[in-house]
Amino acid sequence: MACISVQAMRLTPSCSPLRNRRTLDPIKPQAIFGIKDLKLRIPLERRRLRVRASSDGGDGLLAGLLEPIEPQQPRDPDSGLYNADFAPTMAGDRMFTVWDMACLWIGLVVGVPTYYMAGSLVEMGMSWWQGILTVLIGNLVVLVPMVLSGHAGTKFGVPFPVLARSVFGIRGANVPSLLRALVACGWFGIHTWIGGQAIFQLLNTLLRGALVGPVLPSLGISAAEFGCFLIFWLLQVGIIWNGIESIRELEKVSAPILIILSTSLLAWAYVQAGGFGPMLTLPSQFISGGLKAGQFWQTFFPALTANVGFWATLSLNIPDFTRYSKSQADQLTGQAIGLPLFMAAFTFVGLAVTSATVVIFGQAISDPIQLLARIDGFGPILLSLVGVILATLTTNIAANVVAPANALVNLSPRLFSFRRGGLLTALLGIMLQPWRLIQSSQGFIFTWLIGYSALLGPVGGIMLVDYFGLRARSLDIDALFSRSEQGLYWYTNGYNVAALVALAAGVLPNVPGFLVSTGMLKDCPPIFTAIYSNAWFVGFIVAGFVYRTLSKSSQLQVADA
Repeated sequence: MACISVQAMRLTPSCSPLRNRRTLDPIKPQAIFGIKDLKLRIPLERRRLRVRASSDGGDGLLAGLLEPIEPQQPRDPDSGLYNADFAPTMAGDRMFTVWDMACLWIGLVVGVPTYYMAGSLVEMGMSWWQGILTVLIGNLVVLVPMVLSGHAGTKFGVPFPVLARSVFGIRGANVPSLLRALVACGWFGIHTWIGGQAIFQLLNTLLRGALVGPVLPSLGISAAEFGCFLIFWLLQVGIIWNGIESIRELEKVSAPILIILSTSLLAWAYVQAGGFGPMLTLPSQFISGGLKAGQFWQTFFPALTANVGFWATLSLNIPDFTRYSKSQADQLTGQAIGLPLFMAAFTFVGLAVTSATVVIFGQAISDPIQLLARIDGFGPILLSLVGVILATLTTNIAANVVAPANALVNLSPRLFSFRRGGLLTALLGIMLQPWRLIQSSQGFIFTWLIGYSALLGPVGGIMLVDYFGLRARSLDIDALFSRSEQGLYWYTNGYNVAALVALAAGVLPNVPGFLVSTGMLKDCPPIFTAIYSNAWFVGFIVAGFVYRTLSKSSQLQVADA
């Protein structure tokens, strides 16, 4: 019996006669496709799956990625799944151009954690060029899922939690959304701590050490440090209160300022040191005779995974931003310009300036806040304070507020708005005590960055396989906002069991390595350590493969009689 997949038939989402479950039963395939003597072979429990449109249809991959946007408002949406913040963004309301998307990424990239990442790689034994190359490769890798994930947001104008409903189910979408939100809350706290430390260090310098005080046992930091942390926290709350438009304006205004300040810091270091110092001439510790001879690959792959994990969060919820892009070309080109190039460039700034500090101060200072606190003069310190605050604000607000706010809206649109979700995110960021997460390079890379990449990699693999491989970039907007048991995305009581099983399959291989990295387990077989060092890649591939396999038998097919 010959089988012809419906994906071979090109249908547009707006005109498909099989648009929803209500029209599926009475329509005969002969009337739809003009083919006689055919019948639909549809497993009863999976009939709600949408007919798959052709992914390329001869137009090619690039044409598919640059296809026109198709936003539309849902008909009769369920009030428990829909509010003004989750409504599809129509063409007339789109405000992100190529420059806006590039500025978004410049604001995200230029920040203390990126600078810190560069220093961490050198501390692990890499030479300056090995560190930059690792960062560049990692960001080129993550650019691929970033652009692909952003496609659906631009095409349909909906945020990440709504898109997750098509894959995990109307109720099941809360699982990946809340996983992403939890990681974002941790990052929000880390960036808020960094911003607070900038205020503390620079004010303490101006006040000649007057802010130094005893550590509070319950917190692990001093009262003055915690006070500066709260000041920076309140500054962010003010931006959250004003909504997504204020975030766009912040990124757009800050991008050129951050580029100028970063270039100025590099120029200052070069002039003061008479060059970039010894770090750019020091060999890698992995060469023959070095302290870590023969251990390069054991370090490279965890570092690469950490760099991918660095933006694995945004690679999931980038639709939260690309839904405002005016076209696919704007989101694709803007991201390609802003992410890998500026990430590598700012990494060089971090490495070169750190190198110069060996000559200027007699020791390597990889923490930019401590470095800026050593620069004399009221003017330079004030300028440094503005620069660090801007850099931290632009990264934190965009990367770590939008996702958890939208996840909470998805949990209960009646209860949460974007503003309320953002405020709760800010509160959780304090409760996580972020200063404990970045106490060491080892903990920052192996526990935090790689640990959460093990959670988010599988989600990314499942969603891309579903959207590009199974649904061929076609979604039913009405069904995304419906609790009807006949809806395409209701699956089993609102959960897509195949997606949840695939998620577990992608996470489980990384659990032993994670437990060792946190100290909860003393040792594990070497294979699990190797798997954990490549957590994002393993989780992405395994989860995507398992989901594709489990979903294969549930495809809508057309067969001969």
